[in-house]
Amino acid sequence: MSSCKYFSLSDNVRCLVFVDRKISARVIERTMKKIGQLSCFRVSFLTGGSSSVDALTPKMQKDTLDSFRSGKVNLLFTTDVAEEGIHIPDCSCVIRFDLPRTTRSYVQSRGRARQRDSQYILMIEQGNVKQDDLISGIMRSKASMTGIASNREPEDSHPSFLPTEEINEYHISKTGAKITTDSSISVLNQYCDKLPKDKYYTPRPKFQFTHYGDGYECTVTLPSSAMFQLLVGQKARNMQKAKQLVCLDACKRLHQLGALDDHLSPSVEEPPPEISSKSSISTPGAGLGTTKRKELHGTTKVLSMSGSWGSDRSVTKLQGYKLNFVCDQVGQKYSAFVLLIDASIAKEAATLDIDLYLHDKMVKASVSPCGPLELDAWQMEQTKLFQALLFNSLFGKLFIGSKASKTPREFILKKDDVFLWNKENMYLLLPVDSTLDSHKSVCINWSVIDVVATAVGFMRSIYSDGKCNLTDKLNYEKNGEDLIHLANKSCKGNDLKNMVVLAIHTGKIYTIVVVSDLCANSKFDGTTDKKEAKFRTFAEYFEKKYSIFLCHPLQPLLVLKPTHNPHNLLSSKNRDEDNVVENKNRANSLVHMPPELLIPLDLPIDVLRVFYLFPSLMHRLESLMLASQLRSEIAYRDSDISSFVILEAMTTLRCCEDFSMERLELLGDSVLKYAVSAHLFMTFLNKHEGQLSSRRQETICNATLYRLGIERRIQGYIRDAAFDPRRWLAPGQLSRRPCPCECPVNSEVVTEDIHRIDDKSIIIGKACDKGHRWICSKTISDCVEALIGAYYVEGGLKAAFAVLKWFQIETEIEEELIMEALSSASVRNYLPKVDVVELLEAKLGYTFQMKGLLIEALTHSSQQESGATYCYQRLEFLGDAVLDILITRHLFLSHKDTDEGELTDLRSASVNNENFAQVAVKHNLHQFLQHSSGFLQDQITEYVNSLESSSMDRASLLSSGPCRGPKVLGDIVESIAGAILIDSKLDLDLVWRVFKPLLSPIVTPENLELPRFRELNEWSDKNGYFIGIKCENRGDSTMAILNLQLKDLLLVRQGCGKNKVDAKAHAASLLLRDLEEKGLIIPRNASRVEQLEKNSGTVKHCNNVLDVMDTQNVAPPRQKEVAVLSTTTPGSVLDKPLVVKVKLSKGGPRISLYESCKKLQWPMPTFEFVKVEPSVCSSSCGSSQKVAPQGFAFASTITLHIPNGDVISLTGDGRADKKSSQDSAALLMLYELQRQRRFQVQEV
Repeated sequence: MSSCKYFSLSDNVRCLVFVDRKISARVIERTMKKIGQLSCFRVSFLTGGSSSVDALTPKMQKDTLDSFRSGKVNLLFTTDVAEEGIHIPDCSCVIRFDLPRTTRSYVQSRGRARQRDSQYILMIEQGNVKQDDLISGIMRSKASMTGIASNREPEDSHPSFLPTEEINEYHISKTGAKITTDSSISVLNQYCDKLPKDKYYTPRPKFQFTHYGDGYECTVTLPSSAMFQLLVGQKARNMQKAKQLVCLDACKRLHQLGALDDHLSPSVEEPPPEISSKSSISTPGAGLGTTKRKELHGTTKVLSMSGSWGSDRSVTKLQGYKLNFVCDQVGQKYSAFVLLIDASIAKEAATLDIDLYLHDKMVKASVSPCGPLELDAWQMEQTKLFQALLFNSLFGKLFIGSKASKTPREFILKKDDVFLWNKENMYLLLPVDSTLDSHKSVCINWSVIDVVATAVGFMRSIYSDGKCNLTDKLNYEKNGEDLIHLANKSCKGNDLKNMVVLAIHTGKIYTIVVVSDLCANSKFDGTTDKKEAKFRTFAEYFEKKYSIFLCHPLQPLLVLKPTHNPHNLLSSKNRDEDNVVENKNRANSLVHMPPELLIPLDLPIDVLRVFYLFPSLMHRLESLMLASQLRSEIAYRDSDISSFVILEAMTTLRCCEDFSMERLELLGDSVLKYAVSAHLFMTFLNKHEGQLSSRRQETICNATLYRLGIERRIQGYIRDAAFDPRRWLAPGQLSRRPCPCECPVNSEVVTEDIHRIDDKSIIIGKACDKGHRWICSKTISDCVEALIGAYYVEGGLKAAFAVLKWFQIETEIEEELIMEALSSASVRNYLPKVDVVELLEAKLGYTFQMKGLLIEALTHSSQQESGATYCYQRLEFLGDAVLDILITRHLFLSHKDTDEGELTDLRSASVNNENFAQVAVKHNLHQFLQHSSGFLQDQITEYVNSLESSSMDRASLLSSGPCRGPKVLGDIVESIAGAILIDSKLDLDLVWRVFKPLLSPIVTPENLELPRFRELNEWSDKNGYFIGIKCENRGDSTMAILNLQLKDLLLVRQGCGKNKVDAKAHAASLLLRDLEEKGLIIPRNASRVEQLEKNSGTVKHCNNVLDVMDTQNVAPPRQKEVAVLSTTTPGSVLDKPLVVKVKLSKGGPRISLYESCKKLQWPMPTFEFVKVEPSVCSSSCGSSQKVAPQGFAFASTITLHIPNGDVISLTGDGRADKKSSQDSAALLMLYELQRQRRFQVQEV
């Protein structure tokens, strides 16, 4: 205690306490942790041995020792396991709690204290004579040994020997670490143990002794993956001393080469300097490049959209781009428009052809340059009024202020409208007069623009003093009883149908449907607004709500069809259900309005239609301009990189487009891996495969890619949310759906690190009005890979290397490096016979210019036992990346219509060691493998035999489980690929010509087989079943037990394998065979036609608890009922009711029922929907009520199959939406199960 308190005063204390017994180390460690006065110490223990049950594993021992070295632990209780061979350079104190028993033990333990001014303490019991005698004896023995060594006669030494004090240790002054001749062998062994190895070969130094008349000379040979291979030591009088001296010299050289750090421990590979030094942005926090980390970022502005001409009072020259629209339905015409913008836009945007998907038709939109157009000040004012009125009356708002906000209501186009025009978003969309239009020039339809501008002038006169002055403006003339008096003109009733009108009190555009039988004095029945049913007449409604006194209360009201919200027309995925619901809603939302409140707009319907296309069309144009802007930043000039492909690389799946970055990301990942691997292989010829892999991983990991992406600010370009046309704003438009910025930043550009970890309340992708949005950190690293893939697709490796350089990833390979790699292979020993090499070359169809490369590619590291000084590991590192990019490129180009998920499955099935091992056996490449391991030969023979038998007997394969090939077989396929790449001077196409026949047949979507456990898991999820999993170790193998509870049957199978993955795959194969026999799944050997017939046949797939489905059956409301469809032997009664906690918020009952079924392994409940008559429906599981807005409600019928029990069917209440109707049915089911004493429901 006193000693520990004394050392606790030191700033850098590392104390080792030696005890005799393992139990002592454990007990004292636990005791010390409980003493509050020693809280400054971080205590642990270290013991050896593995015979006892609670012994520390080698990994635990290593972790503990590493913690002590790093300072995470500074008080370590240990046995004699730490006396020798363990390097702890910062140890400041050694305490012998139990005394050393031998002089050797004393010297070794004392040598652990290596820090400068360190201390060594012996704890002796006061008055214990035996301990005094023991210590005295040890000290006399040590003094005797020292005296003999120092008083050695001259003839005992040879003049050629170096003095002892010069060669007995190697000292690092910076850290105080040192290696002595005694510890040098141990340190060298530790270094070799860190080199790449497998179960067939353990790297270790080899020693050869040469005897001379005056002593011995030792030569050490290190494994081929070491920093050097051969070193001759100094002479010594005996073999042990010679061995120690050469090991000391080897350690010294390894430190000088950087293989040992300044603590004389094996170096940990540092991050590549090109990555760590070039990133100027430091992003703190955990989870970089992961989906758990959500970050707040801004949005990059489209520079081409900016302009300052909004306030010009002179002639303005703008670039013109004609917009043509062609509908696939006969008779549906869309007027041509012209886009006027300050800057020239990118080629792809200027010549864009795009399909816009409406509910029941498709419109082809095309963009073409039409040259510059000039507008004078008056024309500019007219066009701005045209655009502001129409976009605001359709999608925005013409009035600001309201009674609710206690601000006066104001017409936004009354006077100064500068606040409507943002310099960062300036362009005009004007109708074209097709009668005057020619191929060379575009004529603006000024008559339509003047009509709209005149309407603005009339609105200004009405709201001239901030109030609605209708009395002086409305038309009082009575030219006939058959005339309908509008706000500024009178028309015959027959001329009103389909007329476009503007309501002066709401600022919204309507289309007249018919003249009604009602007038303003008619009873107000809520036709206009059901919430306003408190008014007696229409006249009273307008008087009290809008302060409008009607001048013609007896003339008939007009039935109007309101305009609708714009839709996302960019993808066929978005054209179905949403538009159907809105169309039905519009049919039920016709309004009645006095004619005198309507301004007729002589606006052709083909002009009005186009406005609903603009949000989607302009969004796509803006996205292409943004992609072109990023292309300009990357500034690669040697080939034309399409903005469309860059846009694809910027678009996530969350955008719900017909394209996304996923495919390009997959390709970019392979390109990045190859480029970095080739660069590292050529640049670091003296680094082994483990060091190269470490550097590669550090370079291509998501965290690094994230930092590089942030450095280039690509986060602002990423499109990460589905386009919402309701929030799209044209220049001059006010938002009807504002999203005020509440983000913790003061500017549009986010310069600080704002992130959250695992915060599920964050909505990804949705931007505020300043453009701030939350993005997953991994999305940024994915975009980096996708951009690499995009440039590779468009411009090949040269373009991909250019974008890598832009991201500051060094991948350039000089010609000198290739020649140096070839020359290093030229010195390889030709271990196999020449005819063996020629035979393999004939099999490959390729003749090596440098035979040494092929020899190296075939040599396993165990061959070093027979004198080889090289192995295939470095070439395997390179070949792994080579085959990855070649196969991924082939799949990407061969299956262009394959979605990203299936493309990933295809790559996983093709690029894996097991597939390559089968290729090696198929082409007898294993016969050329050079190795010296009998164990490896046995495993290869076993694997070859298993492949031959499995092709003939599938039943034996199922019974014995999968047999995976030795990794070595797949490795030599990869190493041969690497060797051909180097020999051909990095000609990837040549490598593919050699390997495509070897790899054929390459997997396709038609013959793709998923991993068996995944196949079972997906089938279970699809059909609403849960899999029970239990794994246990049995010696060298693992046993997995899978049970699958069907509706009336429990299937249980067990599988075995070398690990959990293989064991679960074996058990899953057996379960899938059972399901095949029962006709529940399609046999794997069934024809494609049979599979399609099965999938499209009579099998009925019902909704499970988390899905939504509409059967389109309209039925009257149904009462709650319990229907027992079938009864089997009751065997599912629980010992006690399961406690189920239920949240009554939306989704709560469904989640609680789902989790309960999963816990009990019951099949998942299924839902079916019916539509019921409109009624007052509960909005959720609570008591709040609302009317179904669409004119009908949904009722859900839930069905639950209890294994070996009843089938319960219940129908819930009618609700306004499908999810809420599911909640109603799920809650009924929970309470029904409580009534049956299976559940105990607790509402929370």
